[in-house]
Amino acid sequence: METPARARNLRQSLAFALSGLIHAARSQSNLRIHVAIAALVVAAGLVLRISRFEWALIAALIAMVIALELLNTAIEAVVDLASPSIHPLAKTAKDTAAAAILVAAAGSVVTGLFIFLPRLWQLIL
Repeated sequence: METPARARNLRQSLAFALSGLIHAARSQSNLRIHVAIAALVVAAGLVLRISRFEWALIAALIAMVIALELLNTAIEAVVDLASPSIHPLAKTAKDTAAAAILVAAAGSVVTGLFIFLPRLWQLIL
C-alpha cells in the first residue's frame, strides 16, 4: 500500500485543498445546492444593500455551511473506507455529520430571515 502524499510546502497544501474542493463540487449535489443558495443570498444582499456587519455575518455563515458540507464529504469517505459493509456506528457517524449541516443551514436561514425580511417588508409596503 502506498503512503498518502503529504504537502511539502504551502503551494502543495493549497493544491491538495483545491483538489478536495473540486472533487466535492463535482460529486456532491448538496454542496452545489449550498453554493447556488449562497449566490442568491449574495445577490439579495447587493440588491437590498445590507450593512457591513450583516455582510460579515452572511459571509461567515456561508463559509460555515460550505465547510461543514466539505467535512461531511470527508467523513463519509473515511467511514466508507473503514466500514465498507453496513454497520450501525458507520450510519451514526454519517447521520451525525449530515445533521451538523442541517443545524448550520437552519441557523443560517433564521439569520437570513432576520436580515432580509425587514428590508423586503419595507419594499412591499
